[in-house]
Amino acid sequence: MSTTIATPAATQQPEKKVVFSDRLVAENRLGQRLVAPAVILMLLVTAYPMLQALYLSLFRYRLTDPSNKSFVGVGNYVTILGDSLFWKDTVNTVIIMVVTVAIELVIGFAFAMVMHRIIFARGLMRTSILIPYGIITVVSAFAWQFTFSINNGWVNSWFGWLPGISSTTNWYGDHWHAMFAIMVSEIWKTTPFMALLLLAGLSQISEDMVEASKVDGATASQRLFRVILPNMKAAIMVAVLFRGLDAFRIFDNIYVMTKGAQNTESSSFLTYRQSIEQFQLGMGSALSVLLFLTVLLLAYLIVKFFKVDLAQARGEG
Repeated sequence: MSTTIATPAATQQPEKKVVFSDRLVAENRLGQRLVAPAVILMLLVTAYPMLQALYLSLFRYRLTDPSNKSFVGVGNYVTILGDSLFWKDTVNTVIIMVVTVAIELVIGFAFAMVMHRIIFARGLMRTSILIPYGIITVVSAFAWQFTFSINNGWVNSWFGWLPGISSTTNWYGDHWHAMFAIMVSEIWKTTPFMALLLLAGLSQISEDMVEASKVDGATASQRLFRVILPNMKAAIMVAVLFRGLDAFRIFDNIYVMTKGAQNTESSSFLTYRQSIEQFQLGMGSALSVLLFLTVLLLAYLIVKFFKVDLAQARGEG
């Protein structure tokens, strides 16, 4: 005798119908009307200049002779990519970005730890550390230009005892000394911004987790590398992303301190020189488009890199 077990019919869940009330629809329409001016403004101030730059990059167009504009297609891009000066300036930009962001990350994290742990006069200490970031970049660049001056600069006077530095060291006399001066001014100016972003990430770490690691016998370095830093990866990614993109567009410090002398030009400086000083608006527009694409690629790589790390961290956990 065989028995069969009847398979129960699959229960069908009733479809849920989303019903929008008249009030919700009215609120959505109101929200769209409120957002519309901001969207239009963003399109005007960002999308239109970008499209205009893309359009001009396809022409040989000189500001001093606007009637003689001729279509060259990708000719400007071919000329730029075949020019050794473009690649030299790109290398300068990458060196400045990598060195400054790496040093700012270390110093900024140390400042963030101090600001996070300090109890007495916490607000005053945080404000004091953030003062350099509040100073206008051009003003701070002028200050650092005089600081590294061969005549009255205090770097030669105070640090003349260090190897490679003397009272006659000309910081603007060769490429690497000038690059060093530019990077020091950049690090001094923007490290507080890095510290502020890292402090926000540090504040999100549970104190109970840190105390538990102490109870388990973790040393200070083990707590730093296995508890604190892994839990700050999102904040570190944001800090590196913002500062990396900002450092890649460095212009003010170079313009004030060296004006591009000793081969210290950056990509932004080359764009300025082509567009404003040499009136080659077509070439300048092509350079700005290439700079935009490079920054876009850089942002993608940074986000991609930290996403991989975050996935690994979740897997290990």
